[in-house]
Amino acid sequence: MLMAGSGREARIHYMAGTFRLLSDGDHVRCAVTGARIPLDTLRYWSVARQEPYIDAAASLAAEERARG
Repeated sequence: MLMAGSGREARIHYMAGTFRLLSDGDHVRCAVTGARIPLDTLRYWSVARQEPYIDAAASLAAEERARG
């Protein structure tokens, strides 16, 4: 069911170890780089900030940014 919103950006609620689709789509945008992340490859996100990340480096950059 991940491909129901082909070509559209999904809205997601991020939880520990999983996420829930709030609106159909097939990708999200990295909060740090703006890169398109297909939902089937989404592996990094922040539950606290409700943000997705393209990779571990972007996740670390977001964490450092949040700490100030």
